[in-house]
Amino acid sequence: MLRAIPKRVPENLRLFQLPITQLLKAQTIHWSRRSLSQSFTNFKEVTHADPNDDSHTGQYVNTISKPYTVTTYARPNLVVTHGKGSHLYDLENRQYIDFTAGVAVTALGHANSEIAEIIANQANTLVHCSNLYYNMHAGELANKLVTKTLNSGGMQEAQRVFLCNSGTEANEAAMKFARKYGKSFSDDKYEFIAFENSFHGRSMGSLSVTTNSKYQAPFTPLVPGVKVAKANDLDSVKEVISKEKTCGVIIEPIQGEGGVTVMDTEFLIGLRKLCDENDVVLIYDEIQCGLGRSGSLWTHSLMPAEAHPDIVTMAKALGNGFPIGATMISEKIEKVLKVGDHGTTYGGNPLGSRIGTYVVDKVSDKEFLQAVNDKSEKFIKGLTKIANKYPDHVTEVKGKGLLLGLQFGNSVEVGDVVQKCRDHGLLVISAGLNVLRLVPALNIPDELIEEGLQVIDDSIEEVVNFGKA
Repeated sequence: MLRAIPKRVPENLRLFQLPITQLLKAQTIHWSRRSLSQSFTNFKEVTHADPNDDSHTGQYVNTISKPYTVTTYARPNLVVTHGKGSHLYDLENRQYIDFTAGVAVTALGHANSEIAEIIANQANTLVHCSNLYYNMHAGELANKLVTKTLNSGGMQEAQRVFLCNSGTEANEAAMKFARKYGKSFSDDKYEFIAFENSFHGRSMGSLSVTTNSKYQAPFTPLVPGVKVAKANDLDSVKEVISKEKTCGVIIEPIQGEGGVTVMDTEFLIGLRKLCDENDVVLIYDEIQCGLGRSGSLWTHSLMPAEAHPDIVTMAKALGNGFPIGATMISEKIEKVLKVGDHGTTYGGNPLGSRIGTYVVDKVSDKEFLQAVNDKSEKFIKGLTKIANKYPDHVTEVKGKGLLLGLQFGNSVEVGDVVQKCRDHGLLVISAGLNVLRLVPALNIPDELIEEGLQVIDDSIEEVVNFGKA
């Protein structure tokens, strides 16, 4: 069934909308291309089939967008016009439940009214002034990140913050800081250790520690001096770490893109000890798993101090959609930095910083985090039920908090499940290792959790049965 949109679509998009009667007729044409998969009478009716090239969506994509956009992602014919909370709406007047949150970005939901008010107010006050001067909101955000981190039980040595514009920039800063620290011992101490299935960004530095040949191969040679170890395998780290050559170790406490794999606390304690013994900087990339996503302010917040890092990188949720990132460092890192070692034009602008301050206040609140954990339990209970229903196809429920995944075996291709979910009005994404990844808004309503889980169940059933046909 088509759902009504609660507010008007922006004026500049109205020309691309179909009247409802034409839309239904057009959808019949779209569905006919999938008549084979729809031959199973017990399957749900496809309500959100990807529009074909003759639809207004198809015409927009093929004439206005695609010919002028650099090739990056493989995207379906889906044009998002607006969103509210945990819903998104497309150019065909259809509503979707969103379990992606812009890939863990809109943690407080789409079109958050309080953030919209902050943006409007600050846009009429001061958007940018450059880092030639201090501004009040950047200082407040840096202060709040450090103090809230310490209060949460995270990074016991947190002292300073570098504000930037993205996760990749945050990781680039972390790598530069680690190299500067390493070179304070020796010019030969510049190597990094990264981990299999990691993802840290797409610029040349961050790409060099993103150990996936699919991303790396077209752009070699990369930044030299990167060794690769296995996650949750301390012996593999011991094989490549060197007191004379290693300057930094970078790791995600929960690998997101790489397969929703949680690092064991004991492994991270051992990793911290190895770094201390070898004068190596330990970097936690919490760009996806931090800022409340794991059910605590940081994934490492509930770990003992023996597992804490020297640097934490963050982005995504920090701006709830506004581009902002940050790199939080300990005093030992700050001591080796000099004026001019690093910088940014836009980083720490008043608008982004004010939004970030609001987000940090929200996601560090104890009641808010308890609600995240309560919602996580609902998801895990539902996902476990699904896994038990399809034991030959789903091998594991993975993750923590609201960074969760379903691990599929070889009998199911996760991309097929993503497609079927979209057909039925649910947006989900995949991750490495054939994992279905769920990263909804942290304040997603409980009823949408239940509704979305039912769509996942139905979609897996359809994929499984169609595969047997």
